[in-house]
Amino acid sequence: MKYAFSTLGLPGADLDRSAGLAAAHGFDGLELRAHPEEPLHPGSPAAERAAALRTLRAAGVSTLGVAGYAKVAAPGDDEPVLAELRALVRLAADLEAPWVRVFPGGAELPEAVADAHAVRRLLAAAPFAGRHGVRILLETHDSHRTGAAAARVLDQVGHPGTGALWDVLHTWLGGESPTESRRALAGHLGYIQVKDVASAQELTPLGLGAGVLPLAEAVAVAPRDGWLCWEYEKRWYPEAAELPGQLTRGRAYLEILVAAAAAQADQAERTSRPGSTP
Repeated sequence: MKYAFSTLGLPGADLDRSAGLAAAHGFDGLELRAHPEEPLHPGSPAAERAAALRTLRAAGVSTLGVAGYAKVAAPGDDEPVLAELRALVRLAADLEAPWVRVFPGGAELPEAVADAHAVRRLLAAAPFAGRHGVRILLETHDSHRTGAAAARVLDQVGHPGTGALWDVLHTWLGGESPTESRRALAGHLGYIQVKDVASAQELTPLGLGAGVLPLAEAVAVAPRDGWLCWEYEKRWYPEAAELPGQLTRGRAYLEILVAAAAAQADQAERTSRPGSTP
């Protein structure tokens, strides 16, 4: 298992600081928030992208993904959405990132219409992403917050240039268990975003393990060779504690969950063998 955190937890921080924190606390990668408020975004010039890649390499940290804000199920014309997707894919390719995050954004529309928008746009963008060595991941969020809802779109797209980003908070808010989410996303899964909150009504971010989200259950069904990305939403909750002071504990907590999940899986495998005893 590999570990990353999102720069959403370090609003406006320069890449040197984010990469240095990741390296110092045992994180393998960063999910880079691709917004004009941040150092890197689709409008960043080539020289800044090249410098960013050098910074990441020097720190020994990779770019897990580029977290964009394109909304593939939203109302409106296709071309602006497709242009945004292409720009995000180019940025990811320049940073050697395998994934681009996008949102559904179809809450204003009937389900079938939102699905049709998302399917059409993802199908149009997927070949371009594939040629750049990038997958576009539809996050479980807003209008498609469950694994079942995201899979409803991705099953129709059926292209290797697309996939799913499983945000554990949103599938939980949607009433879906981690086992149900994992089963629904199946072969679509890119990586998993973990976080913690006090309740469905109080979403201010907490340190991992300090809240109510079913993180142990989610990690238990995660691919053993996959990525866990801590998305600490400091940008949206400025009153939340600062992320840097929590990184050591958060990284250790994830490793404990991964070890427990591996031990549980190994025990289940042993007891399933012929002649074994419980």
